Parts: sequence; C-alpha cells; structure tokens
Amino acid sequence: MPASAKPTACLALSDGTIFYGKGFGATGETVAELVFNTAMTGYQEIMTDPSYAGQVVTFTFPHVGNVGVTPEDDETGTPVAAGMVVKWDPTEPSNWRATGELTQWLTAKGRIGIGGIDTRRLTRAIRQQGAPHVALAHDPAGNFDIAALVARARAWKGLVGLDLAKDVSCTQSYRWNEMRWAWPDGYSERTGDGLRVVAIDYGAKRNILRCLASAGCDVTVLPATATAEDVLALNPEGVFLSNGPGDPAATGTYAVPMIRGVLEKDLPLFGICLGHQMLALALGGKTVKMNHGHHGANHPVKDLTTGKVEITSMNHGFTVDSQTLPKGVSETHVSLFDGSNCGIAVDGKPIFSVQYHPEASPGPQDSYYLFERFAQAMRARRAA
Repeated sequence: MPASAKPTACLALSDGTIFYGKGFGATGETVAELVFNTAMTGYQEIMTDPSYAGQVVTFTFPHVGNVGVTPEDDETGTPVAAGMVVKWDPTEPSNWRATGELTQWLTAKGRIGIGGIDTRRLTRAIRQQGAPHVALAHDPAGNFDIAALVARARAWKGLVGLDLAKDVSCTQSYRWNEMRWAWPDGYSERTGDGLRVVAIDYGAKRNILRCLASAGCDVTVLPATATAEDVLALNPEGVFLSNGPGDPAATGTYAVPMIRGVLEKDLPLFGICLGHQMLALALGGKTVKMNHGHHGANHPVKDLTTGKVEITSMNHGFTVDSQTLPKGVSETHVSLFDGSNCGIAVDGKPIFSVQYHPEASPGPQDSYYLFERFAQAMRARRAA
C-alpha cells in the first residue's frame, strides 16, 4: 500500500504488533488465531474449509483473486475462515470457470480481507513465536481504536479446549452421491449399488465426500454428535471420520465413546485430519497443540510402510503424539518437515487414518489411493 494512502484495515496481534493495509470484503472486526498457508492455488477452497473455523489465514502466495470464485469450488456452503491476509490487493479474475470476484464474494459472505501486508514478515513472526491471537478490522474511513483491538486479541481464549466441530457440523443426516470433478462434464453422480459408508461430519469438506463416492461408496453423513447406536443402526460396511476444527480433546468428549463403540465391531474405518486425531484418542493416544501448525499444499510425508514420499495438502494446528500410541497401533506416516505424526493404523485390522488431506482441494493428488484402500477393505469384508 502506498505510504500516502490512508489505511482502511488493521491487523492487531496480541503482543501489540500492528499491521496496516487496505481492506476489502466485509467491514467490521473479528478475533481469531492467525495462521499462514503456503498453497499457490485454492484460496476459495481454503476459505470454505471448515477446519479453518476460528482462524484468520495469511496467504504466502501473493497472487490472490486471479481465478475469481465459483460455487463449484466451495468446500462448504459459506466461508468458515474468519478472514484473509494477502500481500497484494486481489486481482481481477481471469479464468473461464469464474462466476464472480473474490472481493465481492467476501463482502456477500461477511468475511474481512486485508491487503498490502508484508506477509513474509508476518509469516516469520508466526513461525518464530507461534500462531498469535489477532483482531482484524476493516473500516473504509480508517478509524481504528488500536488499544481496544489489541485488548480484544489478548482477551480471546484461543483454540485449546475449544470444541468447534459441533458449530460446523451438519444438523441432520443426508445422503451424498456426487463424485469428483472431471473434464469435460464437471461433477457427475454415482449410480447403482455402492459400499455403505457412514461419514461422521466434524466439518467435512465436500471433496472428501466426492472422493468416497468416486471410490464406489454410498455415503450417509451424520452429525458430529452421532452415537455408536446411530451409526450402527444404518448397517454400514465402513465408517469414515472427517476433518474439522478446534481442539480434538474437546471434541473427543462425545466423539471418542462413539468411535470406541464402532471399533468393537471391527468395521473398516478411515479418518482424516480431526478424524485421525479422534481415532488416535479413541485408541488411547494423546494430542498436543503445535507451535504454528501445518497449513499448505506442499507438505512432504513419508509412508513408513513403503518408503514412498507423498506431497500432501495439510491443515491442522494439533497433532497426535506418536509416543503415546498404545501397543497394537502403528505409526504409518510422518512429516518430513518436522517428523510429526501423519498417520496410524491398527495392526492386522482395516482401521487407519492420516493427518493430511488426501482429497486435496487444493493440493496434489498423490494420496487419492487411500480412498481406494478404504473401499477395498470393505469389498474384502463383503466377500469374506
């Protein structure tokens, strides 16, 4: 932002650091945890990923807004991330799929954006000091009460101990049969008999459900608070645990008993992100808050069972403590950035989970095979 231009947005960190910039999108104020995402594409998918509830996202890639927005790319019905921070003002869209502009979309959805920020400096601060609590304000008149904004950031309690899954979960069950996008037809619907899967919605991304449908699954989605009785009443051939936001230990107060009830039936079970953490807790492991988490579409993960390295999409601020995994539960994947746990499996059973996002959206597609692995486990059980 030119030095002579009056700032119309302000980002106040809890340590008193202030960043001024140009506001776009909705006006007002919001308080959240600040994280950074290193993905080069997919800003719309990131903003609508329910796992970002309670967070403002700093985009390290400077070109944001250049492909516009389209309802086809929403991962849920409305943006969940509290706001976005970018280096340059959003650009005009140049993409044949675009149906709107990012700034107008954010305004309509009630989400605040701030541009003209030194995102490199901000990212370094997050890496060195941990994900800070922040207050983000947008006022076209440029009037900001800095002391009040800093006080709001400091007063915010943060994500530790916070159960957000219930806030972003569906409120009633529904069926899903839409498959992954493919040229030239876009999204298509799965037809015929499928593998009966119950998916627990802790904040499920739509592309996860599409990947399940593309793998041949007939998916019924249940709310986060579903009980084991609710799940088993549908006679599933497999159970899926979705991604989601917040502290896994808080969500685990009601999710863990359900998962343990399902585990007693030895059904194939697959978890992603928060679902991975929920499975680890149900098996006796523990989770911990990370310094700044993993958020991006370029994270290398090693499969310890094959030695293969996958480039993955990630979005999590908590991690499973692999040292707490009980006997009979193996660590299957690790991050090559910091060695943190990225996957577990129950020995000898079709029960596994990963911390990263194999459905991508955005990100690489190295890990789609996990959905096929889940489907194959159900087919094998059906044939037994």
